[in-house]
Amino acid sequence: MKEDSSRQKAKTAGLEDTMSRPGLAARLVQRLVDAAEALNLRHSAVGNPPVFPTEAFPWAKAIEAEWRLIRAELDRVLVRKGDLPAFHEIASEVRSISADRNWKTFLLYGYGIRSEEAIRQCPETWRILQGIPGLKSAMFSIFEPGKHLPPHRGPYNGVLRFHLGLIVPDEPDKIGIRVADRVCHWREGEALIFDDAYEHEAWNHSDRVRVVLFVDFEKPTRFPARLVNRAVLRLAVFTPFIREGYKAQKAWERMFYGAGRLHR
Repeated sequence: MKEDSSRQKAKTAGLEDTMSRPGLAARLVQRLVDAAEALNLRHSAVGNPPVFPTEAFPWAKAIEAEWRLIRAELDRVLVRKGDLPAFHEIASEVRSISADRNWKTFLLYGYGIRSEEAIRQCPETWRILQGIPGLKSAMFSIFEPGKHLPPHRGPYNGVLRFHLGLIVPDEPDKIGIRVADRVCHWREGEALIFDDAYEHEAWNHSDRVRVVLFVDFEKPTRFPARLVNRAVLRLAVFTPFIREGYKAQKAWERMFYGAGRLHR
């Protein structure tokens, strides 16, 4: 057993080393991603619309039914909203669309990496999230007043995005999201599910904060796309963006939780 463990560690180290080589790694990963995306489109089990009806995912209604428990935990987090990190401080890849402190985040989970402290602060939210098949990331996404994310696309079509409205001022003329040619509006306690591989932009032009539960989950696909997609998603943890994000998250947690825990 000890020899098997050592061999596995060596394989993991070798994979990490390969993924760190900028030229070779980038070409290999891009070829795999391109092939996987073509398969995902061809073998989608739910079609490929920009925005999905909530009914296409039966688990979404169960999450909507418990939204107030999530909201209660969010309220405790927001006691220290000023100390929360800007999204780009954790995920450097978003700096091309957001480099200010008006988009904040509170991360619970990201591609195999759990924030144990965040989960401890939001146990009901974490319990509810376990009802999402193929959960890949979960966080609170906080738009300060005046925030506008410009048009952009997600890097890979093998995941879909789930938003659950938690704090949404009732001003649909000032708050919304466009996905392809669809303009949608969040509502408290309601889910919005879309494919972020389509061009999209989002805005909060009101004078109050907007918060959603932000989740990425594995896109339902049929064989052989399902196997290839899962392989791509497992490799994500070895990419520089995820590894850098993990280090940034841990550094922020040391500062945040060392300075004083959230009230429970």
